[in-house]
Amino acid sequence: MLMATERLILRRFRASDAPVLAEYRSDPAVARYQPWDAPFPLEKAEAAVRAYAEASPDTPGHFQYAVELAAEQALIGDVYVRLHDNLRQAEIGFSFATAYQKRGFATEAVSAVLNRLFRRDGFHKVTGECDLRNTRSAALLERLGFRREGLLRQQTLIKGEWTDDLLYGLLATEWSGEPAR
Repeated sequence: MLMATERLILRRFRASDAPVLAEYRSDPAVARYQPWDAPFPLEKAEAAVRAYAEASPDTPGHFQYAVELAAEQALIGDVYVRLHDNLRQAEIGFSFATAYQKRGFATEAVSAVLNRLFRRDGFHKVTGECDLRNTRSAALLERLGFRREGLLRQQTLIKGEWTDDLLYGLLATEWSGEPAR
């Protein structure tokens, strides 16, 4: 286990997570604003889980936290972090199974990761990016104190269409450790 919150365990992915990862990534509502296509085959999930398990949360590059609901011992989502080479900046992203959305789990998980990055690791800035149409992800970032820093017009080609991306940033000096109410 890497981190725990009141309701969640944030840990490394393990091989047994692949079927659940494939299931929630195959949900068109979860995949809508993400770079993968639904359905997300089990073989692809198995390869992803292997790559996630080999990565390190302490070295530059990508790390994916598996988010487990402690009470059910069930994988409910993931939080992505890309650490920059300077180990002072990172990018964050998240995806959660539809059944576990709108219940505060994503806010709780992302808050835990931000606490680690800012408080434990001394990071200076964390950024987030989302499709302009993804109002729920934008709202989550804003609840956590991220500030909108820009709009990249027709920046990303996802599922055959060019999408506008919102850019968000959060400085260590702005992180309170609590989501805005």
